[in-house]
Amino acid sequence: MLASAASFLTAKRLRAHGLILALGLWSVYVWNMTTPGLLDRMGNLKGTDFLHFYTLGSLALDHRGADLYNMQAQSQIAAQHVPAAAGIRYLPLYPPQVSIFFAPVARLSYPSALLLWLTLSTFLYGLCCYAIWRACPNLRNYKLTVFILALAFPAFWHLIAWGQTSALALACFTLAFFALRARQEFLAGLALGCLIFKPQLGLAAALVFLSTLNWKVIGGAILSAVIQLTTACLFYGPAPLGEWLHRLFNLPALLPQLEPRIYQTHSLRTFWTMLIPFSSLPYPLYLISALFLAALTVACWRSRLPLSLRYSALLLSTVLLAPHLTVYDLVVLAPAFLLLADWIVTQPHSPATPHLKLLLYLAFPLPLLGPLARWTHFQLSVPVMAALLYGIWLSRKSIPVPNAI
Repeated sequence: MLASAASFLTAKRLRAHGLILALGLWSVYVWNMTTPGLLDRMGNLKGTDFLHFYTLGSLALDHRGADLYNMQAQSQIAAQHVPAAAGIRYLPLYPPQVSIFFAPVARLSYPSALLLWLTLSTFLYGLCCYAIWRACPNLRNYKLTVFILALAFPAFWHLIAWGQTSALALACFTLAFFALRARQEFLAGLALGCLIFKPQLGLAAALVFLSTLNWKVIGGAILSAVIQLTTACLFYGPAPLGEWLHRLFNLPALLPQLEPRIYQTHSLRTFWTMLIPFSSLPYPLYLISALFLAALTVACWRSRLPLSLRYSALLLSTVLLAPHLTVYDLVVLAPAFLLLADWIVTQPHSPATPHLKLLLYLAFPLPLLGPLARWTHFQLSVPVMAALLYGIWLSRKSIPVPNAI
């Protein structure tokens, strides 16, 4: 049955499914955005989350470090710069250097800044997908299929719709992959250390490289993070950094404000939170399941599996272990989809191939069904991604390994 379902997923069908999905998603986006003014057809500000980064950049231009974690002050500043944003409030949790990064963009009007940011995000996403595709020799004959599926990737659609920063995280992971591929582990650490702007995305990598005692990666990551935080201290003084650290330590109390739409999150912690109605059980279940999947990821990394499978396991673990992960952050899985697909093409007769192929297919569109969890309290994407990670772990013995690159 499983082999039959997997054999149904031919390149032609994948192109057709991807084209239907891409046309549907981007038609909705264009329809929603083509309204006069800064509000879309749903009455939301265009770019949604980008307003927060635009406001942070405005604070950096005025050297207002004292307001980096003042929600009320930021709401007032946002309304001054973008009157249509009056009343919108964001929980400030980004480290202070993020505001410096967005300072040049904040010099523009909000519509121009938003257009620039969405263009840059699209460029980064496309460049990362192209670079990984070029590193997948078995996908060279599937250029059109890969292009269509890259456009149809729901995480990319959400990234643009929300105006978020996850394309930068994707770039970090892509650079780290190529550095590891070239055996430049310190450079890989420098790339991973840049994830300090979204530290939850670095948890799985930290566990893997600490467990394997890879001091070059660890050293590069620490240096990269320290440089960023030091830059913020030199710009603002130490107070904003201290406030950011204080908020990180008090994050559990802030999560209800951070996740007003928990059904749009896709990690183990929120999976158990939605599934279990008792407040005392989700966190222990999150820890147990996270430790189990972290152990599988470390085992994959220590195995003789090729880098394509080991890195895919790391990316899946990155998503699942993250204490907070919203749907647009799933864009970091783009390399995993390409790398796993490239591997599957070379293993048509392996017993693991039907499982990985079907799970990979399901993991692609399931984030679109996230809103159903409002009623079902069951986030389908999470167990599928966990099963995919487990399948990679099982493949250590069932798939012949031609080399250990």
